[in-house]
Amino acid sequence: MANTQQAPMSGRKAQAARNDELIREAARAVFTADPGAPISAVAEQAGVGISALYRRYKNKEELLQRLADEGMDRYLEQVNAALADERDAWTAFADFMRRCLDIGAGSLTMRLAGSFPVTEEMSRKGQEIHAATQRLLERTREAGALRPGVEVGDISVLLEHLHTIRIGDDERMNRLQHRYLTMIMDGLHTVEGEELPGPPPSWQELRGRYDD
Repeated sequence: MANTQQAPMSGRKAQAARNDELIREAARAVFTADPGAPISAVAEQAGVGISALYRRYKNKEELLQRLADEGMDRYLEQVNAALADERDAWTAFADFMRRCLDIGAGSLTMRLAGSFPVTEEMSRKGQEIHAATQRLLERTREAGALRPGVEVGDISVLLEHLHTIRIGDDERMNRLQHRYLTMIMDGLHTVEGEELPGPPPSWQELRGRYDD
């Protein structure tokens, strides 16, 4: 049988891979807090030289595009996991929301909308995400566990706003984000609440943000 183990990376390649991960982690933090921040702020946060950053990403747009695409992948993974969850519909949905909040799934992509070019692959992935989230909401609603009128666009906007909370250190910020998510989840679970005012954000409205 052939040995399928990958050979360990050389010291230089391993360092480059570590730098790339540091850059992307720093970029997620910097641009979530301020999408208009300069790319130099990412290098400073990552503790790498600006030349190391530019060896991997030719400009800020390319870095933002990479972060947004990764965010879409992370969100799609979570919504598919929720759809495969065989527990009761509300528990699966509530855990999905908590996981998305913890890993920033989807929210950064929305926050960066309009600041990078959208590829055909990203557009296709966005439609896949929309359809999968819609299936999750329909399942939760059919179980009598979701407030009428809640749609995919509502979930996108709620997660985006929760990630704008910037108070205290990382631990305090995360606790506050979950505090407000708990309040929001109570509202989403109130199946006999009053009718929500106005329609939810449509796919066209959400997609249109990327063309600004």
